[in-house]
Amino acid sequence: MMKKIENQILIIFGASGDLTKRMLLPSLFELFVRGLLPERFLILGTARSSFTDKSFRAHIKEKLREFVKEKEKIDDFLPLLFYQVFDPEGNTDELSERVMQLRQQYDIPDHTIYYLATPPSSYDSITRYLRESRLMRSKNGWRRIVVEKPFGISLPSARELNRCVNSVFSENEIYRIDHFLGKETVQNILVLRFANETFEALWNRNYIDHVEISALETIGIEGRGKSYEGVGALRDMIQNHLMQLLAFVAMEPPATIDAEAIRDETEKVIRALRPMTDNEVAENVVRAQYTAGTVRGEAVAGYREEKNVAVDSGTETFVGIKFFIDNRRWSDVPFYFFTGKRLKEKKSEVIIHFKSAPHKLFKGECPGNSCNQLVLRINPDEGIRMKFGLKIPGAGFEVEQVAMDFSYASLCKEYIPGAYERLLLDAMSGDSMLYTRNDALEASWRFIDPIVNYWEKHRNEDMLYYAAGENGPDLGEKWNVSSLEPTVNQKKCTR
Repeated sequence: MMKKIENQILIIFGASGDLTKRMLLPSLFELFVRGLLPERFLILGTARSSFTDKSFRAHIKEKLREFVKEKEKIDDFLPLLFYQVFDPEGNTDELSERVMQLRQQYDIPDHTIYYLATPPSSYDSITRYLRESRLMRSKNGWRRIVVEKPFGISLPSARELNRCVNSVFSENEIYRIDHFLGKETVQNILVLRFANETFEALWNRNYIDHVEISALETIGIEGRGKSYEGVGALRDMIQNHLMQLLAFVAMEPPATIDAEAIRDETEKVIRALRPMTDNEVAENVVRAQYTAGTVRGEAVAGYREEKNVAVDSGTETFVGIKFFIDNRRWSDVPFYFFTGKRLKEKKSEVIIHFKSAPHKLFKGECPGNSCNQLVLRINPDEGIRMKFGLKIPGAGFEVEQVAMDFSYASLCKEYIPGAYERLLLDAMSGDSMLYTRNDALEASWRFIDPIVNYWEKHRNEDMLYYAAGENGPDLGEKWNVSSLEPTVNQKKCTR
């Protein structure tokens, strides 16, 4: 049972930005509709844009009508919203004065969450302002800060951002958000493994041949050429989303189900990733860019033709990585990361490939180690599929691959909370289990940096290309993988 959430104020820096309008405020609205917000709760948006409370509410009302279903309740939600113009480089302290005024007027205790929905380049000036303002002076309240990715572009830059944030907040007050961990399927990986000995007994090198973890998208960079250039798919998706997903798949059983126990095991997995030499990067990492093509019947431009992208860009839009975890459970088991944009199908999933039977008795048994799979679907249809061989009806013993399929929607017919809803609620209640800790963050960069450094030394030398709308570069000769294949519907038996 979820504990009661204390009354508080949520301050959103970057309130005029796209993240606030598309994700944060629609998610807060959904929590409001379901009565999950504190009894006394206010949202104070702040940015350089010249809104008043009234004009900000009108602006957000228009956006909410675009993104939420229960539109008749929008007017009930809007009184929770306030706005204060804010420039962190300014000499005035109007923001702290406004916060104090709102606390007094609405009887809100001295409990505050700061949400940085801003580029990382703004973190230094915002944290410097907080450090020098009256907002951090509290004797009997608490402060928390939520930080969006990307949290750095390398280990040195991540350490510098941590220095900024740690100058004001302690580590237990910092919530580094990764919306992948807010998805039901991701959280259910822990339950699937540790509540079911059926799976946990097989969850090791003795029974698992290899593991694929993928996040594939049909969209392109959506006008983000300026910010995506020089970042690319490796740092945009793998360093954060897929790395955290890996930790849930590969971790050892935690001693308890509390935040620090889970995060301890997360850090151990990421720290155990085998670092790569230049030769190993060349052999085990694939990068590619999309060229012009067709996605869902619509012609789309190639990456280098996108706005604010260099004509000779070396930024990857697709990455595949083969890697290993150096510990007792996973010794010599290959893991694979795949992520890319402008692909044929949108899906995020984990595929556990179990080892095949040592001797094949029956006609039709699938070749290699692909017969028995456990597929954990994260997106778009959250659920679990188990693949195995069964006898085809009729004479003889011919085998057909079949699947048992479970959808999380069947557990909750009315409502499945979105990722941001879950994570925002956790931050409000002080639960950091699904947020990234600093030591795990730095460990992930220690794995990623050698790959980036190799690419910088060999710009475009090994870049592959794939037409938009395809499954990505052809990796068939390099790796025996299935994540890049389109989903195939189950065949029906006819009599």
